[in-house]
Amino acid sequence: MFRRPLIALTAVASLCVSAAHAAQDEITLYTTREPALIQPLLAAFTAQTKIGVKTVFVKDGLLERVRAEGERSPADVLMTVDIGNLLDLVDAGVTQPVKSSVLESAIPAQLRDAGSQWFALSMRARVLYAEKDLKLGAFRYEDLASPKWKGKVCSRAGQHPYNTALVAAMIAHDGEARTEQWLKGVKANLARKATGGDRDVARDILGGICDVGLGNSYYVGHMKSAKEGSDARKWGDAIQVVKPVFGAANGGTHINISGASVAKHAPNRERAVKLLEFLVSESAQNMYAQADYEYPVRKGVALDPVVARSIGEIKIDPLPLTEIARYRKQASALVDKVGYDK
Repeated sequence: MFRRPLIALTAVASLCVSAAHAAQDEITLYTTREPALIQPLLAAFTAQTKIGVKTVFVKDGLLERVRAEGERSPADVLMTVDIGNLLDLVDAGVTQPVKSSVLESAIPAQLRDAGSQWFALSMRARVLYAEKDLKLGAFRYEDLASPKWKGKVCSRAGQHPYNTALVAAMIAHDGEARTEQWLKGVKANLARKATGGDRDVARDILGGICDVGLGNSYYVGHMKSAKEGSDARKWGDAIQVVKPVFGAANGGTHINISGASVAKHAPNRERAVKLLEFLVSESAQNMYAQADYEYPVRKGVALDPVVARSIGEIKIDPLPLTEIARYRKQASALVDKVGYDK
């Protein structure tokens, strides 16, 4: 008489246990990075550890979302594609320190927080795209303001994080006054309004609108590896890549990072740390290089062949990323002051 309700209750209990087990074997990643770019890495992590990763793409307002959720936040790992955004999370107190010998041995000191709050996972360089037949030798970022490039420079918006980070680096090197004059010079050299993306710089070089412009290194890999005959491949084939430096010829090239922190209220802290440790493993760093055309943070990992051939190894600007990030607000204000995006 009571068998059917008992069976039903047993089934419900089993489902609850299964759901609880599933929750224990899954972590939640909040990321400002396009999920498709990191999905191969996350799939490899799950295959190796049996820990699933629920990815929540937060294009804008990551900090505001995590702060509003407070202790109820399901986020275990917070990932961004810009050091400034990562530092904002740390400064707002929504991350927690992680002491891990795996992370410390794999990531150079200048690419991780001294307080163990954030860790770089991959790097990209801010390089010069130039018309393929131009005769260029050494190139400094400062050279973009030279009158010789009048009407020959293409650029994405100055307020984009990729460019404000570069302007911040310029302030750190040369001071605000000199950076303002430099930014005015680059603005005066623009061939069109500062808009679009980095790949649009290559597109407009092919179209004869401009001769040079700045872009991230990983777009070069994507364009030059695109299907033969596609627009992206045509853009990639139209450019050569030069590694600019700050100041003297022996200076370094500006880099930015993708990086991550463990959320302050992470429900699954140990599994979150496992994900970070996996992402700096040799296999994962190879995937960053081969699938995303980025520069690995782990030494000894080979570059993608297209990146190696088109750009090569980078001599990194020695200024600490945290030092550069201090000037982000001033950089943004300068961009507006000179009317760069108007």
